[in-house]
Amino acid sequence: MADQPLISIVVPLFREEESVPPLVAEVTEKLAGYDYELILVDDGSDDRTFAVIEEQVAIHPRVRGIQFRRNFGQTAAMSAGFEAARGEFIVYMDGDLQTDPGDIPRLLERLQKDDLDMVNGWRKHRKDASLSRNLPSKIANALIRRSTKVYMHDYGCPMKLMRADVAKNLRLYGEQHRFLPALADLYGARIGEEVVSHRSRQFGESKYGIGRTIRVLVDLLLVLFFQRFTDRPLQLFGSVGLVSLIAGLGIDIWLSLDKLLFGAALSGRPMLQLGSLLILAGLLLFGIGLILEMQARIYYESTGRRHYKIRRTIGR
Repeated sequence: MADQPLISIVVPLFREEESVPPLVAEVTEKLAGYDYELILVDDGSDDRTFAVIEEQVAIHPRVRGIQFRRNFGQTAAMSAGFEAARGEFIVYMDGDLQTDPGDIPRLLERLQKDDLDMVNGWRKHRKDASLSRNLPSKIANALIRRSTKVYMHDYGCPMKLMRADVAKNLRLYGEQHRFLPALADLYGARIGEEVVSHRSRQFGESKYGIGRTIRVLVDLLLVLFFQRFTDRPLQLFGSVGLVSLIAGLGIDIWLSLDKLLFGAALSGRPMLQLGSLLILAGLLLFGIGLILEMQARIYYESTGRRHYKIRRTIGR
């Protein structure tokens, strides 16, 4: 294997001790003609998952293992794998054997053919339970598509292929692995979609369910903020603050005129409290926007990062 393999396959694992040997065997068989590395990230499993990974590392020179001290979550495991990857292209896939590593060459061909930066899998024919898995997934996909304006059929598909520079520049937190296409779009990546195989789970139990939809909604709000206002927070907080300030001033001016012209009593009128509250909220929101705007500028200037991303340069 070369120092920089063509493909790095990152697989987060949690309580998947039975799945590891057949996973390694299938990757070895179906990617026999490719220069690749397989990075297995144990997300703090309390079973023999990492012991089995160690056994596979001793047998297969292309397999690498990473073990977390405790369970940090799938997004953290994915980030660790991306950071450790050495390949020109990085594949993310689950370790439950429901995805087929034989789809990887087809995704790579599509990426190179259409000059894309990321190819997202689409489980067009899913083999999951319709209520506990398909229903939450459909709800989440519809919300993410409508909110982010990045139109993918299957955001949560556990089969994605990216150029290394895209994968390594994604900043993932919380449960944001589901939002990889939206985050890649924010980075400026060209994204395509390809139908992939999907199989029934062979071992263990699914870690997903309806309850996870709530956490997806919370992270969606964070992604939307990053997508639209991360470089210009004053446009969000300042706009809302300005509307609140104008509304509050309008209410208080109206009450003042009512008092001066018609002698109306102001004590005990809830509109007076509402107007004052809106003015105070408007000033606070505008101040928050200014502070965040200054922090954003300090961040870019102190770290040397840029708020733009260059795809390529040509010429001397």
